[in-house]
Amino acid sequence: MKTQITLDAVYKVSGDVVVRELESEIIIFPIAYGFDDSENEPCILNSTGQIIWQKLNGRSSLKDIVKDLAAEFKAPAKVIEKDVIEFAEKLLTRKMLIDVSGI
Repeated sequence: MKTQITLDAVYKVSGDVVVRELESEIIIFPIAYGFDDSENEPCILNSTGQIIWQKLNGRSSLKDIVKDLAAEFKAPAKVIEKDVIEFAEKLLTRKMLIDVSGI
């Protein structure tokens, strides 16, 4: 089931992951219990994923992240928005992010 994402949502990194930075990579290890093996696989972030990951701080909405990235990379916001939403959906599905919008 696909997680519903809105640009007004605010996310932070779940406490159920271990994050390691090795040279130029960020690797996320989920600490999930009772899930199938595919959800326990480490996630290696590409350069785009690393930039988005670092902005998921529990204070910035996805809309703010899109706006920042569009300005930083001088790219169309719609292109950035698609990447940010897809990335957040994948991480939410694997329980690597927590929605803190209403907190």
